[in-house]
Amino acid sequence: MNRLQLNVYTNLAIALFLGLLSGKIMKKIHLPNVTGYLIIGLITGPYCLKLLSVEVIEQFMVIPEIALGFIAFSIGSEFKISYLKKVGKSPVIIAFAEALGAVLIVDFVLIITGHDIAFSLVLGAIAAATAPAATLMVVRQYKAKGPVTNTLLPVVAIDDALALMLFGISVAIAKAVNSHGAVSLGASLVDPIVEIVGALFFGAILGVILKFLVKWYTGRGNRLTSTIAMVLLCVGVSHILGISALLACMAMSAVFVNISNISLTIFEQVDRMTPPIFILFFFLSGADLDISVLPSVGVIGAIYVIFRVVGKVGGAAVGAKLSHAKPVVKKYLGLTLIPQAGVAIGLASVAMTIVPEYGNEIRTIILCATVLYELVGPVIVKLALKKAGEIQ
Repeated sequence: MNRLQLNVYTNLAIALFLGLLSGKIMKKIHLPNVTGYLIIGLITGPYCLKLLSVEVIEQFMVIPEIALGFIAFSIGSEFKISYLKKVGKSPVIIAFAEALGAVLIVDFVLIITGHDIAFSLVLGAIAAATAPAATLMVVRQYKAKGPVTNTLLPVVAIDDALALMLFGISVAIAKAVNSHGAVSLGASLVDPIVEIVGALFFGAILGVILKFLVKWYTGRGNRLTSTIAMVLLCVGVSHILGISALLACMAMSAVFVNISNISLTIFEQVDRMTPPIFILFFFLSGADLDISVLPSVGVIGAIYVIFRVVGKVGGAAVGAKLSHAKPVVKKYLGLTLIPQAGVAIGLASVAMTIVPEYGNEIRTIILCATVLYELVGPVIVKLALKKAGEIQ
């Protein structure tokens, strides 16, 4: 009987085949491929049909980390100085406005509905985070082009840095509120600043090293191998140092794209080898979604899900107006920022140690929100880009 049991290799093959099949089905019903990967993962995972057990999913847990590294590496390439000069200050202003808008509106609604201030601040802080992976996959699949897409990718890249910063500030205030002044607010703000600066500095160093590696190695295979090795090194060392792997990988590619004259060739090569990794990433993300927690979130969960979207859409519109962005950006950009996943779940786990009395409740709310945002978000991203005239 043991010889008939599927091993890790057969399970990986099954996951890829199911992902490919779901992509075909999504094309037939005009939905993004990423939605299909998530749904098929959810259906076959341990919380639905149980075709894949929790143990099997745990065997694959290295894949999401690798995938996020490559997603961040791809998004960082949008920070080419010549490109940023062309799009101007608009993405930075919009990113600050939409992130701050989501946090402040969720905070405000939770507090005025009678919830504890520390709890409201920590939960509201997580609202800033956006999932770059789902958005990037929709943009790639439909080859979206135009002012909304051009603004969206830098905004998503900046968003995670802002999410970490706003979370750190909110947590510091929450700690000060709970301790009645016993904890220094300034001291509590140091950790997130150190994490962000450390990630950017470490990534920048690796970007310089990568430039020399791809110049030294001239063969396509060797250059691709060097790039993969650097992304893996960036993710691994970031975890050891306790800094954000997402920010470090973004910083690495941002520096690399600005100092290497063959960066475009390297990014094209990487784009060709990452599709199977991304399919597995979204398949596993779906399989890891526990839909049984949905009924337990109640009013607080509804407030978070609804008013985070209100904050994102409203904040993006305000930011677009302040930066004199095109009307189409003001109208549709906020709707492309709805997906939320990995970073938010990570921050929710941190919240369990910061406000332990609310930790489980916060994590449950974020997990439920993730289920909804990840399933509905890519579809809304597609519709918004189509309405903006950027998907043919």
